Amino acid sequence: MRILVMGGTRFIGVYLTKLLVEQGHSVVLFNRGNRPAPVEGVGQIIGDRTDAAQLKEKLSKENFDAIFDNNGRELTDTQPLAEIFQDRVEHFVYMSSAGVYLKSDQMPHVEGDTIDPKSRHLGKHETEAYLTQQGLPFTSIRPTYIYGPQNYNDLEAWFFDRIVRNRPIPIPGNGLHITQFGHVKDLATAMSKVLGNSVALRQIYNLSGDRFVTFDGLARACIVAAGKSPDEINIVHYDPKKFDFGKKRKAFPLRVQHFFASVNKAKTELNWQPEYDLISGLKDSFENDFLTSGRDQVEVDFSMDEEILQSL
Repeated sequence: MRILVMGGTRFIGVYLTKLLVEQGHSVVLFNRGNRPAPVEGVGQIIGDRTDAAQLKEKLSKENFDAIFDNNGRELTDTQPLAEIFQDRVEHFVYMSSAGVYLKSDQMPHVEGDTIDPKSRHLGKHETEAYLTQQGLPFTSIRPTYIYGPQNYNDLEAWFFDRIVRNRPIPIPGNGLHITQFGHVKDLATAMSKVLGNSVALRQIYNLSGDRFVTFDGLARACIVAAGKSPDEINIVHYDPKKFDFGKKRKAFPLRVQHFFASVNKAKTELNWQPEYDLISGLKDSFENDFLTSGRDQVEVDFSMDEEILQSL
């Protein structure tokens, strides 16, 4: 297949692009050209996807069998792309988010659960609705928390920062909130498996690891992945409502609620199985990213931690 990947030079896009090339596809990236292509042999079209006129100018004469839209956040990001390739593409794969789901008493989330009208990811659901209305041959992917080497979000690295420096890990609440991490390589593998799969057309799939974990359990898993014993690092709990760090500062990298989704539909219909369990995935991230990048040696601002710890 000749495949267009929107983005392709950061995190998910890197893993997906490498995998598609390994599978023998002809891959073209569309991005601003700020980073080099992650692998030799891929094409690259330089442009700004937020400029609809520029998208049309640079892509209208191109032909692709499939498109992976990895970085569209709002409907206005994806609509021009979808209009260009209406009736001209076999598969349009859209990166959505499990963050669209409304909080529920019944967990895990499954595809079809109620959508949160106040979600910061609402634009992704609006895009899914648009793709459905237009009749495009799309598949939507809804990951929970994605982790692994090259992660630009402070998730596992937030824990590692404290673990390598033998600092306490401050966790909001009682540590029993349940969450879910999925390794980026497993996500890319599942995404590649929708190609040529007629069952996946016009379907939505939750994608993540196939186990759930408490906040305390995640902290302990990170400690083990970093080569230490859970007994060596102190986990402390606090009431997050007693602190106001403002909207731009986060004292903890995860949403303080139960947040996990069933991946049974993806495992069944895509013939997919996660390669990484939580410990092996965290070890991969710690050894092949956190340490190799030298993050264990840089200065880290622990001022919010200190405020929390002093209050306790």
